[in-house]
Amino acid sequence: MINDYHMLSGLQKVAILFSVVGESLALSLVKGLSKTNIRKIRSTVREMEAVSYSVKKRVMEEFYFGFLSEQFETVDKEDGPIQPFEFLKDLNEEQLNALVENEDSPVIAMIMAQLEPDQRMKILDKVDPKIKGQILLELGSLEDIPLEGVIEVAARMKEKATYLPRTTEFSRGGGKEIADIIGNMDAAEEEKYLQTLQNENPELFKEVKKYHLTFDDILEKFPDNVKRDLFNGIELEALALALKGLDKEIVDKIIDSLPGKKQAMFEPVEGAVAKREVEGARKQVVVGAKKLADDGTINLEDMLSGGEMVE
Repeated sequence: MINDYHMLSGLQKVAILFSVVGESLALSLVKGLSKTNIRKIRSTVREMEAVSYSVKKRVMEEFYFGFLSEQFETVDKEDGPIQPFEFLKDLNEEQLNALVENEDSPVIAMIMAQLEPDQRMKILDKVDPKIKGQILLELGSLEDIPLEGVIEVAARMKEKATYLPRTTEFSRGGGKEIADIIGNMDAAEEEKYLQTLQNENPELFKEVKKYHLTFDDILEKFPDNVKRDLFNGIELEALALALKGLDKEIVDKIIDSLPGKKQAMFEPVEGAVAKREVEGARKQVVVGAKKLADDGTINLEDMLSGGEMVE
């Protein structure tokens, strides 16, 4: 039995490819073979010893990745090579795994084709075995993907990559650091980032949510005594903006918890107000809550995880 990949000749490698995927599919992958070469390959297939699974796997990987790489070497004579996947160079191993997670096999194949051999194998090792088989089956049809399709996939994946945690953030136990960063985003970007994270990496999303604090979390999960101290520390003008649009019952409860002097001075905001102003005021409240956490007054992880609280 053949067990040493490095002892194979080029002819033997092609013969293994023919025996694994069948002559018809192999001929569509290996272009330009003369009739003489095809006869030699057929003869080698018949005469060659049995080949171990590991050697077959290695040969298939070599042809697979070599074939895929050829598909994306389109060159424009004036502008040079088109490099729609250039952004992949800035991603580390965990980010790449998160990027391809939940993607279809052709997309995973396109991504893997752009990477170094060791990166490809690390991703392939973590792919579901069923998907590995589907990826190999794509060998016969990837050459038909138009350049427009490749560019479209690259653009979508580049957009997805912008919502992955940066390299320094993608560490074990990094949920707090990520939560701190997205907490400084504007509300629309924050919501978009969290939704992407929830869809693409649910486990990391759960970790981030242990530390990610929103104004709604404060209203729903903070004990009354903590809310009382928190809202009492906010300027009345900012507090009035933060409470804009809330149910009267909620607003009244918050105001009633304030000292009598502040209750008398409180004036609700009348008329329409820009959404960004309200969101900005609510961010101030969130910042105030984080200061309480930094001071050790409260434990955000306990409150946000839904743990039972005693007042």
